[in-house]
Amino acid sequence: MNRILVTGGAGFLGSHLCDRLLNDGNEVICLDNFFTGSKDNIEHLLTDPHFELLRHDIVQPVLLEVDQIYNLACPASPIHYQYNPVKTTKTSVMGTINMLGLAKRVKARILQASTSEVYGDPTVHPQTESYWGNVNPVGVRSCYDEGKRAAETLCFDYRRQNNVEVRIARIFNTYGPRMALNDGRVVSNLILQMLRGEPMTIYGDGSQTRSFCYVADLIDGLVSLMNSDYDDSPVNLGNPHEVTILELAERIREITAADNPIEFQPLPADDPTRRCPDISLARRALDWKPRIPLEEGLRRTIDFFRSRMG
Repeated sequence: MNRILVTGGAGFLGSHLCDRLLNDGNEVICLDNFFTGSKDNIEHLLTDPHFELLRHDIVQPVLLEVDQIYNLACPASPIHYQYNPVKTTKTSVMGTINMLGLAKRVKARILQASTSEVYGDPTVHPQTESYWGNVNPVGVRSCYDEGKRAAETLCFDYRRQNNVEVRIARIFNTYGPRMALNDGRVVSNLILQMLRGEPMTIYGDGSQTRSFCYVADLIDGLVSLMNSDYDDSPVNLGNPHEVTILELAERIREITAADNPIEFQPLPADDPTRRCPDISLARRALDWKPRIPLEEGLRRTIDFFRSRMG
């Protein structure tokens, strides 16, 4: 039985990861400052004797004895990470330094949750891990993009300098139950608008693409990466099936037989036009690929949103 720390463990991804790790027979310490995490996401775990909850901000050091660390703590939607951009960068940089320092002291393996945002507005499609990106270092999104890029740098420096065992996952758009209703991301926005009978907002002309990975598939990828021997480079985890935002809106309308009109708005600053992972490395090194089709994942997510809205 491993003792595993999950930072950001009360968040969307973190809470699903806590579920999975407990189901696999581990002890889990969930650490969260509840800026974007929610106790609702982990309430069902509070009576589990192998689960501990710690309210803490990883910008401050923490002393724990653990075997593995999943560092997921950082607001991940533009609304939240742009609310206090300096704090977002501090979470990625100082928080990662604190977690790497902990891993060094207790000889734990650490998995850093990075992001497809490190590729910026890519000029190469699909994106492979060897692509260095096309990133605006001074734009409104750069607190998140550059913070995560710095976190990757720190991981490899700790590995080279201190022999810390590191794994880095570059996570592409993930969706599913427990997404925050107000997180401002496209899947939650469109589902909420559809359920409220409001016009479904699309920014730009809707031709920009994303690839959407269902949360259970993503968690499988994170656990596989943590427990693999692969540490040569970051690993893309996402769904290589690319859809336009307009297609996504139409798919949500079809599933629910809704007839909400679609409303077009100007494109926000720094919004990438295409984003799609090349997951050849994950297939080869982890024998991982997403299995849940978009339609099935959207149905489960819509059911969750319906239950939350009463």
